[in-house]
Amino acid sequence: MIRSSPELCRRLSSIGMLEDNELGLSETALILAGAERPGIDAKVYERHLEKLTYDVAAYAGKDADSKTNGMLIRIEALQQIIAKRYGYGGSDDAYENFECTNLMRVIDRRNGLPTLLGIIYLHVARALGWTMDGLDFPPRFLIRIEFSGERRILDPFCGGQILEPFDLRGLYKAVSGPHVEITPEHTQLMTNREIILRSQRNAKVLHLRSDHLEQALDVVDTLLLIAPKNPALWREAGILNARLDRVKEAVAALEEFLSHAGADASRYRTSILLQELRERLN
Repeated sequence: MIRSSPELCRRLSSIGMLEDNELGLSETALILAGAERPGIDAKVYERHLEKLTYDVAAYAGKDADSKTNGMLIRIEALQQIIAKRYGYGGSDDAYENFECTNLMRVIDRRNGLPTLLGIIYLHVARALGWTMDGLDFPPRFLIRIEFSGERRILDPFCGGQILEPFDLRGLYKAVSGPHVEITPEHTQLMTNREIILRSQRNAKVLHLRSDHLEQALDVVDTLLLIAPKNPALWREAGILNARLDRVKEAVAALEEFLSHAGADASRYRTSILLQELRERLN
């Protein structure tokens, strides 16, 4: 995909040079989606996001700025328009379906992974000037809306429903076990770049599960254009290249990992692997 498209490489590389707060979330997600669907006009999907934004604004009206019930009005508008009127939500098979990892196909199907559904909510809220952030919750991506000193956490995978602390604990324990507890680090705010990386994680996992190493490496190489200083991606690129017996490329990628990794816990193991690969070159 990327290797045959110099223009796409150029666009993604230019995004890679931006600061996190300058990176356009839905714009980047649509560029990635379009790379898998050459010839599809992204403007169709941009107009759809504009229509969602218009409809949410119309539903919320002036009450969205009310100090007493503005928060609930904003949440209700998002739920009623995005989830109910347009039918966006998750399903049990979303994690097994490549189409759910592509924002264009998510918009076509109204079904997708939590991160891509969250990107739609984030686009609409931010376009209206509302304060909303993505949360790096381990079981699944969540969003947090803030207004007039109030905060609420919403689940875009389940129709934008409000999650209380009890709900968060239940979600986390269902995945991690009954004896673990949530800590503040489990609901850290994410930058736009981090959200984009998380949105593509499942595509990589599905390729690896099918032993499609070339395709998994293509996902990683694509993301490296957007996040060229991300040590975890460089390490993944190195390991995948090594598994594909591309020793020179693996060495270069792992050297990049070490230059960005700092005190990463996997630094020592990676150094050993790098030494072994260098010996194979000689």
